[in-house]
Amino acid sequence: MTEKLSLSELQLIIRDALYLSIPQTLWVAAEISEINVNSSGHCYLELIEKNPDEKNIRARIRGIIWNSRFGFIKSFFENITGETLRGGLKILVKAKVEYHELYGLSLVINDIDPAFTLGEMALKRQLIIRRLEEEGVFSMNKEMNFPLLPQRIAVVSSGSAAGYTDFINHLRGNSYGYIFYTALIETPMQGTETEQGVINALDKIANNAGLFDLVVIIRGGGSQTDLSWFDNYSIAYHVTQFPLPVVTGIGHEKNLSVTDLVANKSLKTPTAVADFLIDTMVSAENEMIDLCNRIRDNVRIILEENKNILETHSIRLLPLTRILISASMATLSGKVMELIRIGREKTFRSGVVSANHLSRLISSVKTVSLNRTSALEASRQSLITLTVNSLNNYNNRLNGFDKSLNILNPENVLKRGYTITSLKGKILKSSDQVKPDDIIDTSFADGTISSKVIAADPVN
Repeated sequence: MTEKLSLSELQLIIRDALYLSIPQTLWVAAEISEINVNSSGHCYLELIEKNPDEKNIRARIRGIIWNSRFGFIKSFFENITGETLRGGLKILVKAKVEYHELYGLSLVINDIDPAFTLGEMALKRQLIIRRLEEEGVFSMNKEMNFPLLPQRIAVVSSGSAAGYTDFINHLRGNSYGYIFYTALIETPMQGTETEQGVINALDKIANNAGLFDLVVIIRGGGSQTDLSWFDNYSIAYHVTQFPLPVVTGIGHEKNLSVTDLVANKSLKTPTAVADFLIDTMVSAENEMIDLCNRIRDNVRIILEENKNILETHSIRLLPLTRILISASMATLSGKVMELIRIGREKTFRSGVVSANHLSRLISSVKTVSLNRTSALEASRQSLITLTVNSLNNYNNRLNGFDKSLNILNPENVLKRGYTITSLKGKILKSSDQVKPDDIIDTSFADGTISSKVIAADPVN
């Protein structure tokens, strides 16, 4: 029968084999999965190694930093890297393999190399940047035109953060009286929920992009650890694809996260973001004032130039207008005199025609009376009627001519403000009918004046 071993004996054999085959200390690279510090000051870690796909775990072990070393290791690591020991951080530890009968295999950590972590962080950043560049999206948000008047602002931040409060107070308390409209889309800005929270906030804003001019991502100051949450491919990619300009103010003076690098504008702090937006409004106002001044000056120049042109044309047109008026008045006077002559002729002819008709009518009556005495009485009434109608018609025509003559009567024409100029009783119709020293008569409604021609200047 095979010799039996107790469980504790087997554990001792395993421990002795490990101690004999493994050097006293080793440098081991791993990723922190979990970390806890108990009330005694001991730090317990779960260290893992992932497959290249960064999803599946291929190895896991427990790590311990005793309280006698933990304070020193933690302080040194944070001073060098600006990071705190946290889940998701890759570290290089100097450790001794320990095997305990009750607690199993573990690593007792005596030191952590901060240079390794800095290298891993820098490498992670460079890989994310390179990936974004290879995808051709790195500068997409930077290439967007920044709004001239950035007044409608979507804010991605934690509502309880001091940085958000500083941003709002600074923006609303600007000395220029500019009005900004802000909408807070609240999300965690540090910790493991940062990535999904920021992405969800950006998606929500993108669905209502027409309501905003731009997006700001802000948080207050913090450690390098806080900044590292924004060295994230998913957040950076969402920023590059965003339909509005993105401005960041994540609160770090020394380093820029990948999210800062792909944003349209990157400022150090939330207050700096507020100052930038206010300064943009000031620049826009100054540009508009300058544009208004230039338009005003150009309008003044144009008005002055056109005023001079109008005055020149006015001077040139005034004599020509006077000549045209004088010529028109002379033509009108001639037409008036012609109408008077025609009117008199028609009146005379109308009187002769009426007398002839009357003579013929009397003659016809006498002839009919002599030759047809028996028909006289029958035709008398008809003849009287015909005679009366004919006389009425001619009388109406005479009245019409009389009215026309009355209208065209020179005295009435003169009463309407016109004058008739004549030379030796002959009406003048043209300026070349007179010569210097001629005495001309000008008839008005209330009298006549005589004038001596000084000079005659016919219009060519």
